[in-house]
Amino acid sequence: MNILSPSILSADFWRLGEQIREIERTGVKYLHIDVMDGLFVPSISYGMPLIASLRKHTDLFFDVHLMIERPERYVKDFAESGADMINFHIEGTDQIGETIKAIRSYGKKVGIAIKPGTPVEEAEPYLDLVDMVLVMTVEPGFGGQKLIPECLDKVVLMRRMVEERGLSTDIQVDGGIAIDNAERAVEAGANVIVAGSAVFKNDISVNIKELLHKMNK
Repeated sequence: MNILSPSILSADFWRLGEQIREIERTGVKYLHIDVMDGLFVPSISYGMPLIASLRKHTDLFFDVHLMIERPERYVKDFAESGADMINFHIEGTDQIGETIKAIRSYGKKVGIAIKPGTPVEEAEPYLDLVDMVLVMTVEPGFGGQKLIPECLDKVVLMRRMVEERGLSTDIQVDGGIAIDNAERAVEAGANVIVAGSAVFKNDISVNIKELLHKMNK
């Protein structure tokens, strides 16, 4: 069964708690939380206080995506605020191995992420050290972008690398996922699908039902 991870970047923050409850009622288990620092990407989103606040009220799996410079500085803070997985960009640090070890030391799952312009080969040395690889299918930093089709070719390559090594590493895609392309992302080899506007625009429950149908045909 493929996993849907709704991105709260597209949520209505006035009604965030209510919308998370609606996600829980659909049976979805993941919540994707995009953290942006205004340096690694132009936008600024939210950080540890929001995660800590949400953690008090839900048992959803917090899939925390750090789009920040030098993520190693904040591993302890995000771990203690309630992240279940800490996913950081390899382009944002020269301490990739050390950051992976630091995340593990707090008992958290580890993900690494690559931007559209980063070759999948740059993530290859770390495949047996992480739980998930996130292949960005838009440029990180803004919601509502269109999926870059060429990025799905990178998903195909990443899936091949994982299978050739006999690993069970998850492959996540994030960016521009909609009802009409979720199936393509799965066919390319992704098994964890991030969706923002495709979940939160209009009826959340209906959207999730349609996405899951496409993802698990």
